[in-house]
Amino acid sequence: MASAVVTPARRQQLIRFFLVGVFAASIQQALLWLFNDIGGLNYIFAAAVAIECTILLQYVLNNAWTFHRSQHSDFREYVVGLGKTNLVRGTAIPLQLGLLYAFVTWGGVVPLVGNGGAIVITGVYRYALDAHWTWG
Repeated sequence: MASAVVTPARRQQLIRFFLVGVFAASIQQALLWLFNDIGGLNYIFAAAVAIECTILLQYVLNNAWTFHRSQHSDFREYVVGLGKTNLVRGTAIPLQLGLLYAFVTWGGVVPLVGNGGAIVITGVYRYALDAHWTWG
């Protein structure tokens, strides 16, 4: 029944969004490790910086590949879209950082594991808003 609701184009879009997300998550994890473990920054601050870096990366990749049918191609559209995705994903930052804090503090996991869990949980939220507002 669910496959009747999800069109082939939407399914392809979901797969591409997921693949971009997996790539960006791996970059985010690497940046978190670099900033926290190597650089000595607090894990929450390090995660916030890593998240913003990957917000920019994901916008570029999603605009070019995932949402290519509604791609922002001129400068104004591109900048407005970048602003929208920053708003969308920016609203997910407190949620992701809160989950990270909870996983580390109360779950007893290391920041990289906690961040991975937070990425997965907030991914659905980010897709729903990006698909309907940033490129909708």
